[in-house]
Amino acid sequence: MSTEILFDLSFYLAFPFWALMILAPTWSVTRRVAASPLIVLPSLAVNLVLMVPLIADFWPVVTSPSLAGLRALVGSPPALAALWAQIIAWDLFLGRWIYLDSRERGVHPLLMGPVMVLTILLSPIGLPVYLLLRLAYRENSGAEPASREAQGRTMA
Repeated sequence: MSTEILFDLSFYLAFPFWALMILAPTWSVTRRVAASPLIVLPSLAVNLVLMVPLIADFWPVVTSPSLAGLRALVGSPPALAALWAQIIAWDLFLGRWIYLDSRERGVHPLLMGPVMVLTILLSPIGLPVYLLLRLAYRENSGAEPASREAQGRTMA
């Protein structure tokens, strides 16, 4: 399989999970699917297909990182595609956490849609945006279990 196809495949394998979390966030199937961290495995499989033949090139860069070493490594299209697949998998893992946390906190899906899209495109911006948004829901999530306990006591 060509490097270009594998590069594209890494995103296409992650896209259905993103689509569920963004377009159908309240659907019970979405919650069940996103509950598993295994959703990142397809993109990681692409990463491994690309990286394993280049492990001798990757090893020095990850064990003794340098900008020059990384620059030389990413000069190779298969190495760059492998790193891209790793980024796609990481973004999905992060998006999965954001999705699950936002559902637990009761953040409205219309607020979360743009945050999730931002996380797909630029996760170093999407994550801090979500963490700021999450602050507004801290009390909400903390009050919810207490209210349930109080309701349980009144009913008893």
